[in-house]
Amino acid sequence: MKILCVSDEIDPFIYTPTVKQSFGDVSAVLCAGDLPMDYIDFIVSTLNKPTYFVFGNHNLSEYKYYSNEIFSAPINDQNSMEAQASRSHGAIYLGFKCVATEIMIQDPKTKKTRPLLIAGAPGSINYNHGQCQFTEWQMRWKLLSMAPRLLWNKIRYGKAVDIFLTHAAPRHIHDKDDPCHKGFKCFHGFLKKYEPAYMVHGHIHLYNQNEERVGVYYNTTVVNAFSHHVIEI
Repeated sequence: MKILCVSDEIDPFIYTPTVKQSFGDVSAVLCAGDLPMDYIDFIVSTLNKPTYFVFGNHNLSEYKYYSNEIFSAPINDQNSMEAQASRSHGAIYLGFKCVATEIMIQDPKTKKTRPLLIAGAPGSINYNHGQCQFTEWQMRWKLLSMAPRLLWNKIRYGKAVDIFLTHAAPRHIHDKDDPCHKGFKCFHGFLKKYEPAYMVHGHIHLYNQNEERVGVYYNTTVVNAFSHHVIEI
């Protein structure tokens, strides 16, 4: 199973009428923030694949529509997921939510078929009190709010989460030391506790080929989705 991950810039390899020829075999798309909503809309309408997204700290003109209680309600069934999609340019917003997707996988431990489980955390570290920015304490509290659903997943499916989709990176993993691009320390605790197979983030632009895009930490493969990257499960 291939999953297309995108973030932070409009990629000419994606934003083209021929995108289906290059990426038509992916099973889903993950958008890790700082992308215009019309770009996400293009991806959804062109590839016609399940698409999930979080906001970053830029391109926030529609953030106000997603940061209220309507969009904070848990997604528990297919009908509510479809209702959410109708307000999300065809994509599902994962703002501090964990969803059991329509994508079915075989659990590597139990060998049983179950939904692919994806959790999301939007935003960056608070550096100028802008929209979708969080202090370390605020992000930690937001992650704790997902604990009941993650526990339910563990009981029902034998796994809390398969993919953790964020905009910011964990602190000292792919992040930078300037105030804007520091990662969150609490992401380390999330990875240790829930052991997702993948963490997909954006926020950190890759202009140097020597910079790490993919690394394994706490039994999780951490992927920088800048521009685009394809992961295989």
